[in-house]
Amino acid sequence: MALNKERILIFDTTLRDGEQSPGASLNINEKIEVAEQLEKLGVDVIEAGFPVASPGDFQAVKLVAQKIKKPIITGLSRATKRDIDVCWDAIKYAKNPRIHTFIATSDIHLKYKLRKSRKEVLKEAVAAVKYAKKFTDNVEFSPEDAVRSDPDFLCRVVEETIDAGATTINIPDTVGYALPEEFGRIIRMVMERVPNANKTIISVHCHNDLGLATANSLEAISLGARQIECTINGIGERAGNASLEEVVMALRTRKDLLPFYTNIETKEIAKTSRLVSKLTGIIVQPNKAIVGANAFAHEAGIHQDGVIKERLTYEIMTPQSVGLGGRKLVLGKHSGRHAFRKRLQELGYKLNNEEVDRTFQQFKLLADKKKDIFDEDIEAIIEDQISLIPEVYKLEYINVTTGNKVVPTATMRLRKLVAPGKTAKSKVLQEASCGDGPVDAAFRAIDRITNIKCRLIDYSLKSVSVGKDALGEVTVKIAPVARGRAEEFKNIVTGRGTSTDIIEASAKAYVNALNRMIVKKKKR
Repeated sequence: MALNKERILIFDTTLRDGEQSPGASLNINEKIEVAEQLEKLGVDVIEAGFPVASPGDFQAVKLVAQKIKKPIITGLSRATKRDIDVCWDAIKYAKNPRIHTFIATSDIHLKYKLRKSRKEVLKEAVAAVKYAKKFTDNVEFSPEDAVRSDPDFLCRVVEETIDAGATTINIPDTVGYALPEEFGRIIRMVMERVPNANKTIISVHCHNDLGLATANSLEAISLGARQIECTINGIGERAGNASLEEVVMALRTRKDLLPFYTNIETKEIAKTSRLVSKLTGIIVQPNKAIVGANAFAHEAGIHQDGVIKERLTYEIMTPQSVGLGGRKLVLGKHSGRHAFRKRLQELGYKLNNEEVDRTFQQFKLLADKKKDIFDEDIEAIIEDQISLIPEVYKLEYINVTTGNKVVPTATMRLRKLVAPGKTAKSKVLQEASCGDGPVDAAFRAIDRITNIKCRLIDYSLKSVSVGKDALGEVTVKIAPVARGRAEEFKNIVTGRGTSTDIIEASAKAYVNALNRMIVKKKKR
């Protein structure tokens, strides 16, 4: 007998909760880029930010609302008139706007954070929903820390906010405390004890502090929740949120036990994952489910033998189903521009002629350096070359001397743009410096050229593809030197660079970060 499938709404909060990951701040252009990809992915709701948090966040939410047409666009607001006013001013341009308001309901939050009684919190929750309803019919309410709230009080808040007009009620596990069976009982309780629960959509927002965010989300679905709030790669506060790709692929893979569906275009998952990882600087661990580098890799001989004979022996889904290839790119140093452009189109990139020319030149240089070129190599070139950040400084030349019995020394030459615009002018600057190693020496030489005082917060290196001649991708996080670490932390910027030479990749990443810092400072 055919199962009667129900649709699960996917509420993506990568741009709001995901951006709250330490050091994961995105600029406005990057937020738009992620939002456009989320639209291609097919998410139902995009939580674009917390508009009242800062002028930059307000502007980003406003632009997302103006540019993105298919998904519902929502902003987060506390249960106050000012927050709701600012939120509406940002999202009112959306084709489908939603106001998402919240207030904590657990006794621990009431006592130590809000310092209010249950009666006061209930009154404010109802008033906030009624006020938001004046702007739009689409209002979501979240009782923060619902899992640790008194059950009777939680049910009363949910009932009265539905009566006030909330069309979606979100039950969040704010601190990732619940176990699946326990969380399921809370969802069942809300569904059974709240008399008007059938008039709204029940949503869940699970954090991953105990590594159970996806499990709790799936348990909630089985007991009546019809919206899941999640992020790409599971990023977010502390240990992160429920991972979009894990929830979606679990529903798709286990239709026998979870007869539900989503509107997610799963072949866009890997591309979305790479984009978010690149822009936030948060590297996806190799063993990450669905999108990790090892998710579809088989090293053990027994596994390899089984997969060769029948994929289902060790693979419960195909890499192609989430947009991963594994196919080697058949382009080389003798390939022409036409073939290169065609491959870009197959990979889903739409570049103008000038961008194609730029990336093709880099492709030719790479083809001279390494024998095997993969799709990942091409994507790395595009990400490295097509930047939304103006290049104040550009790496022209690097020479490094190093060894176990010599002092590492780097000579760097940068081109500085001194008169941007159609009549762009530039000058070449060169310096040399010693350091504790070749990368340190290169960074010191760049510091001497730019005369920008900054602190290196983080440095990471990973291989883009496979083989001894693989492209290396370096990600650095820097912050301008400030009086206190808290001030530095607020102004962290991320830079990326790729090359078959890791010293060159490091220098390119550092210069990219400095360019971002300059742009950010000018905006401030």
